[in-house]
Amino acid sequence: MSHDEKRQFDPHRPGIEYGVLDELVGYGLRRAQIRMTEAFDAQLGGLGVTTQRFSALVLIASNPGLKQTELAGVMGIARSGVLAIVEALSLQGLIERRPAPGDARAQALFLSPLGEEKLPQIVQLVREHDRELVRGFSAAEIETLKSLLERIQT
Repeated sequence: MSHDEKRQFDPHRPGIEYGVLDELVGYGLRRAQIRMTEAFDAQLGGLGVTTQRFSALVLIASNPGLKQTELAGVMGIARSGVLAIVEALSLQGLIERRPAPGDARAQALFLSPLGEEKLPQIVQLVREHDRELVRGFSAAEIETLKSLLERIQT
């Protein structure tokens, strides 16, 4: 395996003791997040869409003219991190950067015509991915999971 290839995450490797980690909710959430990201990348990676790029696209589509600094705050990432996401989406032709009205230093973000065309297709694939994540869960279990995750976030 080359160093460029990602090794699939294995939450329980034989012969490895995990100690207190298996008892921790946070570690369980992290393992679930890694699995979710792997599945997302497998389904959408060929389109050049990552979980962060998807989040940014949706936020920009829902808030035309959103400033890069606002996007960073909403996504909970550093401005340098959002700059890389915005640059990638711009290079893909999915978003446009324009000077923000009233602030010559700020960049306002908008979906490009290509972004407006592609976003519904991407959303459909993400919805399919999301359904696959909870396949085998009842509707009540899904609502309970969403509710519990919301409580952790607040």
